[in-house]
Amino acid sequence: MVKLFFLRAWRWLTSMRTALILLFLLALAAVPGALLPQRSLNESKVTEYIASGGKTAEVMDKLQLFDVFSSPWFTAIWLLLGISLVGCIIPRTWDHIKVMRGEPVRPPKNLGRLPKHGEAVVDKPIDQLQAEVTEKFSGWHSRWYQPAEDRAGALTLSAEKGYAREIFNLVFHLGIVAMLVVIGWGRLVYTEGHRIVVADGQSNEFCNTALSNFDSFRAGRLVDGTKLTPFCVQIHDFDANYMPNGQSEMYQSHVSYTTDVANPQWQDYDLKVNDPLRIEGYRVYLQGHGYAPTFTVIWPNGEERTQTLQFRPDDPMNLLSTGAMRFDPPAGLYPDDLSRRQNQVSLQGLFAPTASWDGTILASSFPALTDPAVAIDVYRGDNGLDSGTGQQLFSLDARQIAMGELQKVARVNLMQGESVTLEDGTVVRFDGAVPFANLQVSYDPSQGWLLVSTLIMLAGLVGSLMVKRRRMWVRLTPARGTRPTATRVETGGLARTDHAGWGAEHDEIFEEITSTD
Repeated sequence: MVKLFFLRAWRWLTSMRTALILLFLLALAAVPGALLPQRSLNESKVTEYIASGGKTAEVMDKLQLFDVFSSPWFTAIWLLLGISLVGCIIPRTWDHIKVMRGEPVRPPKNLGRLPKHGEAVVDKPIDQLQAEVTEKFSGWHSRWYQPAEDRAGALTLSAEKGYAREIFNLVFHLGIVAMLVVIGWGRLVYTEGHRIVVADGQSNEFCNTALSNFDSFRAGRLVDGTKLTPFCVQIHDFDANYMPNGQSEMYQSHVSYTTDVANPQWQDYDLKVNDPLRIEGYRVYLQGHGYAPTFTVIWPNGEERTQTLQFRPDDPMNLLSTGAMRFDPPAGLYPDDLSRRQNQVSLQGLFAPTASWDGTILASSFPALTDPAVAIDVYRGDNGLDSGTGQQLFSLDARQIAMGELQKVARVNLMQGESVTLEDGTVVRFDGAVPFANLQVSYDPSQGWLLVSTLIMLAGLVGSLMVKRRRMWVRLTPARGTRPTATRVETGGLARTDHAGWGAEHDEIFEEITSTD
């Protein structure tokens, strides 16, 4: 019973109907992956979607609709599809080999019932016509059936052509299976990391040597991050061209790179959108950009702390950005660590590359860095630098503000070069801003193989559509009541796929056979 059950399950799984159902399910399962934000691409958008979507979004998250392409149910569909295709290909390949090596189909008794039929009397003996017909069908898979073997009791040729159609069809299905295998392998060995590099001439270098050098990193299950190919990239500057409405025409960054980390030999490259830098199988993309404001805090004793840190562009059109900074007082300014932590300075607010004011409300009217300004809240107190817990990059800890550990001491709008003096004499100065580039470093060794499998699939598809499978029979019998040398020729044709183009070929062959020239 168990054996019978598995046999029936295997037959069901490897049927053409099941393969079509699985292919439809795969396409249907990809719909939410295209319409909904995916956690692997933009986790922040997924978080915002879930927060605003209520219970419905929570249920969608439990169903892994925000992680479609890495979900078990999506993986199960394409695995079953691959197994189904393999189960279809193997027996069909064996059957096709047997058909090609076997004899052509025996001719039917009545050729006049076939879709294509021709009949004529030719003033040639049967032996001569047989030789001419044999030569005409030399490129076909053919066999002569003697009168004793023929259903109509006559000398009949059975010929078939177009076996390549099934071969191309099998190649097409093999290409699909290869694509599924390559995609699955690629998801196991790929790496993708993101790093924001500020073009300030100081901290403008990124090296692909350790996971800690990335702002975010994800990889396949077979990658542990210990065997990254070392190389370094320096961001020198960033250029962007904008249309009058603020839309970006093109942006690029002038970079240098080296594959020898120990003894760098730098090479220059213009990194552009959709034109990645290719290094040792890796691709470095210029994915986005923004601005990193520079602030200087001058303490009452005259010591300074300057920091340049990227802000998050919340407005993709005009690059109005939000961010936060944390400053630790210099050593020796306060008698103990508790006093020092209580006098840490933090900033949080908005940055506009081209300031536009509605009263005291800051906005940005253009994405280029033409008139930078900030609107910030200045806090004093424990900013969490010594807490040992992770801090948000673009915002201060709201819990610390609510608990009074961080107290707002000023709210101010500053243009470039302007400053504000706090009640204890501490000065906070806005020094300007520099652009940053968001780099995506990708490695996927399966891409070349994916291209090959795709080309194989397309070649199989085109070949299966172009090649026509057809059969033809030619029956020769002595013509009664005419000259002794006359022969009655009867032909019949049958298209194995469709009739497109087959009628003209049959008529052409018939005319050549029955011609007396």
